[in-house]
Amino acid sequence: MVIDATWERQDHDLGYTVFAQGDRFIEFYYSDQWFNIFRIHRGTDGSLKGWYCNITRPALLADATITYDDLYLDIWVDATYQTTLLDEDEFMAATLDEATRAQARVAVETILCWVAERRGPFANPPRD
Repeated sequence: MVIDATWERQDHDLGYTVFAQGDRFIEFYYSDQWFNIFRIHRGTDGSLKGWYCNITRPALLADATITYDDLYLDIWVDATYQTTLLDEDEFMAATLDEATRAQARVAVETILCWVAERRGPFANPPRD
């Protein structure tokens, strides 16, 4: 499922990027993957900021709702395809069974593969 949304909250500085009022988020949710991916464009000119990837259990898509369990790990992919793994400390501190931890690690590797191969949301993103 793909959702087109606009950041309407106050600017949020994450250190490696800022989610600014008016930024456009094109959100990709999967019922068969352990992640979701947000492609983020600047609200001012439509240029690509990057992708924010949440490691999660597969999304449950029903009617007009999307639910998922966040597993703490995140990946930031900037507009030049450089990746940064985030929140490893939160992931390590979380109470998760080993099977879930293993699936989360596979999800990280899958995203890194998609980035390297320019697959899915990472494939030649339009300015749309």
